[in-house]
Amino acid sequence: MSKVTAPEIRARKGGAKIRMVTAYDYPTARIADRAGADIILVGDSVANVVLGHTDTLSVDTEVMVHHTAAVTRAAPDALVVGDMPWMSFHVSPEDTVRNAARLVREGGAAAVKIEGGRKRLGVLAAVLAAEIPVMGHLGLTPQSVHAMGGYRLQGKEVHAAYEMISDAQALADAGVFAIVLEGVPDRVAQIVTAEVPVPTIGIGAGAGCDGQVLVMHDVLGLGGGEYLPKFVRPYASLADDAVGALERFFDDVESGAFPSADETYHMPDESFEILRDLVDLESRVDR
Repeated sequence: MSKVTAPEIRARKGGAKIRMVTAYDYPTARIADRAGADIILVGDSVANVVLGHTDTLSVDTEVMVHHTAAVTRAAPDALVVGDMPWMSFHVSPEDTVRNAARLVREGGAAAVKIEGGRKRLGVLAAVLAAEIPVMGHLGLTPQSVHAMGGYRLQGKEVHAAYEMISDAQALADAGVFAIVLEGVPDRVAQIVTAEVPVPTIGIGAGAGCDGQVLVMHDVLGLGGGEYLPKFVRPYASLADDAVGALERFFDDVESGAFPSADETYHMPDESFEILRDLVDLESRVDR
């Protein structure tokens, strides 16, 4: 597969479904790329999933650059999108562009994602003017958790849904190449998808979007039995598999079954005899 670009994703509107997943480091990026991801999102969800924080507000640009660079070292064919963290674009347009540029220059991302609707148009325009492709994000925007009063479904009421549609239209008019819709009723997501000329990528937004995204660790069952949102479907139970593998390893260590002869480096007998004679001679001299 050739390298996926933001214009190519934009052109997928209404076509083959877009396959997007998060990744936060070199090995997960390689897994995502081997599986055929169109887009790898280096999400600020790294705060929860990898670093153990209770929200996404705990990571800054330094953290996001670090993890984005780890992902791009895998040289994936997928489009790598770096998430702009909280307070990296809630600033002046100039500072927003500098922060976005760090994700591109130091992190190697080919695009960035910015949460929010019309209130972000000023900084979004500045980033686009710097020739950095931008992905939008509407609905349940985790960086707004306190303003929303928690992680709640968005767009349930008619007025809120209409505002979301207007936000999506404004983002598309501004030049984003795609829009993530998170935590949105399926019929609202369907209307947004029909009303904007750019692809929508759903997460908890029903099947009517132009693509879907989930957190890598949720798909693979790496959370160790933690609570999963309604919209998550685990496709594996790798945390349980990993625990079982480590338990077998520890059992073999305790019993002496590991390492075996085949898993051990051996010194030739002749060299070993010479070494042992040298040690014995030194011991006698010391005595």
